[in-house]
Amino acid sequence: MPGTCNDAWVQWTVLVPVKALPAAKSRLADFSADAQAHARLVEAMRVDTLAAARAAAGVARIVRIGDSAEVDHDLLQRRPGLNAALLEGARYARERWPHDGVAALVGDLPALTASELAGALATAAHHETAFVADSVGTGTTLLTARPTARFEPRFGPDSAIRHAVDATPLPAGPGLRQDVDTADDLRAALLLGVGPQTLAVLSVGPRESSTVHRNGA
Repeated sequence: MPGTCNDAWVQWTVLVPVKALPAAKSRLADFSADAQAHARLVEAMRVDTLAAARAAAGVARIVRIGDSAEVDHDLLQRRPGLNAALLEGARYARERWPHDGVAALVGDLPALTASELAGALATAAHHETAFVADSVGTGTTLLTARPTARFEPRFGPDSAIRHAVDATPLPAGPGLRQDVDTADDLRAALLLGVGPQTLAVLSVGPRESSTVHRNGA
């Protein structure tokens, strides 16, 4: 059973994987006019996600894990695969900041707000390990482990089911749950309100822009 903890004060090192183009978000390619537009969209979503994460209470730092020297990163992964990269990131973080928890956050959450992430992390601090399922309920957008807890990422198809074996599912706001893999996902994020960089790239019209919030709102 997932564990709970009475000591709920935790600061977090947030790990964010950043994948090189053109492989990043390949299923969104049809939504963009060309490869350059696709690249701008992917980067804009990352920027908005990172901006919200940096503004969230409880986040001590962010470590971006890159799979190529072509992307901005704090740590370049040595082994292929998302889960391997996150394990490397967790080891890196715990060697340097052993008193802080580790949280893996996907980088495609353009509607994320700082308050949503802060709330989820505050709740996660009560549990040894915890996770947030995506809007469909099968994937994972956030995985957390307290400073001494085992961090075992199982991202991929049906990751929410696998994480639920030993991690506690967390309630979360819609922006934290709405990751973007497809054009339909992006439209759903727009209805929630996306960050300024994503909005600028998409050149959203007046009606849709009226719903847009600022990260940290």
